[in-house]
Amino acid sequence: MNHDQSFMNDPVAEASGPVTVPITSDDRGFASDIIIGGTNAHHGSVSTGAAMNQQNAQPPSPTISVVVPVYRSQETLRELHRRLAAVLEPIDPHFELILVEDCGGDDSWSVIEELARQDPRVHGLQLARNYGQHNALLCGVRAAIGDILVTLDDDLQNPPEEVPKLLARLNEGYDVVYGKPRQEQHGILRDAASRITKLALQSAMGAETASQVSAFRAFRTRLRDAFRDYRSPTVNIDVLLTWGSTRFSAITVQHDERYAGVSGYTLRKLITHALNMMTGFSTVPLQFASIMGFIFAAMGLFVMLYVVGRYLLDGSSVPGFPFLASIITIFSGVQLFALGIFGEYLARMHFRTMERPPYTVYRNAFDISDLNSTTHTDDSR
Repeated sequence: MNHDQSFMNDPVAEASGPVTVPITSDDRGFASDIIIGGTNAHHGSVSTGAAMNQQNAQPPSPTISVVVPVYRSQETLRELHRRLAAVLEPIDPHFELILVEDCGGDDSWSVIEELARQDPRVHGLQLARNYGQHNALLCGVRAAIGDILVTLDDDLQNPPEEVPKLLARLNEGYDVVYGKPRQEQHGILRDAASRITKLALQSAMGAETASQVSAFRAFRTRLRDAFRDYRSPTVNIDVLLTWGSTRFSAITVQHDERYAGVSGYTLRKLITHALNMMTGFSTVPLQFASIMGFIFAAMGLFVMLYVVGRYLLDGSSVPGFPFLASIITIFSGVQLFALGIFGEYLARMHFRTMERPPYTVYRNAFDISDLNSTTHTDDSR
C-alpha cells in the first residue's frame, strides 16, 4: 500500500484501529468509505485528537484513472495490473484502476477481488449481466475520479507501456487521444468487421476521427459532463466523446498479440455493433431510405413514359404479367426495406421511453454504500 509506514509503529494509532476515509460523491455519483488499516500521514507520536482528525482526512486524489472492461480475462488481469503499476507509479503514485467485470462467466471477479485486497488503488465493479464492452466502459467512466481517463482492453494487446505517449499528446492541448495500432494483430474477418464499424461511425464522428478510433484512448474526465444524463441501452463511448469536444488526435502505438485466451468479439457481433451505431447515433439510414425512394420513383416515372410512348408510337402495350410482376416486386421490396429502417428508429425510441438502463452494477470489490440508482448489492445471486 502507498501509505506512510511511520504510523504503523505509533501506539495511539494501533489502539485506534482502522481509519475510515469518506470519499465524496461529487465526481463518482456515489458515496464510499474506504477502510485503511492502521495508516496515517502523521510522522512521530500522535495525540488521540490528532488521530481522530486524521480519520476525517481524505487520501490523495488520483490524477489518472484507468478503466478496463473485463470479459473472460482471469489469465491476464494480474499481469495487466503489474505492468500498469510499473508504468503509472512514476507519473501518479495514487493512480486509480477500475476493473469492470461484464459477466464473462469465468473466474475474473475472484482475481479482481484479490487485486483489490492487495492494492487499494484497484476498484472492481461487476455488472448484473453481460451488457457489452462500451456499456461496461460507461460504468467505469462514471465511477472514475481522476482528472484524466485512460481506457484499454484487458487482453494486453494495448501495451500499458504506451500510456505515457497518449498522456504526452494529451498535454499538447487535445481532449481525446487515440492509440492507433501500428499493425493490428487480429484475424482477417475481425479486421474487416472493425473497418465496417469505423465506416458506421463516420456519420456520427466524422471520417477523419472515425478512422483513428481504437479501444486504447486517453481523454479528460470533464468530457463526461456532456453525456451525464445519457441512459440509452445502446452505448458507444467514442460517439459520446464527440458530444463534449472536437479536439481529437491520435498517435501510433504498438499493438501486441493477445496475451492469453480468445477474443469475445465475433464477426456477427461486430456487424451487429456497426448496425447499432448507424441506427443509434446517425440518421444516415433514413437518408439512404429517402435516396432509394427518390431513385425508384424516378424509375417508375421512366417506366410510365416508356409504356405510354410505346402505345402512342406503335399502338401496342407492353406484355403484361412478367413486366408487371417484376415492377411490383422491385417497388414492394424497396417499400418494405424503408419500413424496416423506420421500424429500427421507432424501436429505439420505444426502448428509450422504457428507460432501460445501459448497465446495472451487481456488486463491487471495495466498500461502496451505493453506486447509483441502478446498483443492486444483493449477494444472494
